[in-house]
Amino acid sequence: MNQHYPVPIPNEGSLHLPELERDACGVGFIANIHGKKSHRILRYGITSCCNVIHRGAAGADMKTGDGAGILTQIPHKIFRTV
Repeated sequence: MNQHYPVPIPNEGSLHLPELERDACGVGFIANIHGKKSHRILRYGITSCCNVIHRGAAGADMKTGDGAGILTQIPHKIFRTV
């Protein structure tokens, strides 16, 4: 049971431990799967950043971040089969 699930969650045969849940956001990746660069992708990224202000990642001046953002290159070898 937690704030999102008012009834006990069955845990039989699962590695999921509801008692270890934390209220946190996930990580998202925004990309064009055909490798095309576009402003649309940038707009999606900016919109995504604006939609996570609730997690408190802004500095006291509300203009700088806390460094929690992640920039990454996608290694072709890992994602080749996608």
